[in-house]
Amino acid sequence: MNARRTQNLSEAKLNRLLEYNQRLRELLDIPRTTVSEASTRLIDHCKNTRDPMVPSVWGPIDKKDDPFAPTSGSGCCTVM
Repeated sequence: MNARRTQNLSEAKLNRLLEYNQRLRELLDIPRTTVSEASTRLIDHCKNTRDPMVPSVWGPIDKKDDPFAPTSGSGCCTVM
């Protein structure tokens, strides 16, 4: 009886290891980006994308292009 229990535990451990190994193999297939490539993309994006929250870098932005500018239209809600 003890040998059978040991065999069941060994099989369970083997199954867990095989499942873990399969998950690791799936992770190997995920496309990766190097840190230097990601950094270069981030720098390019920051240099080429105007940010209305940083007028000291980009200069004043036109109100129609500023997503953070208050709207001049009448709203549907009024606070009393």
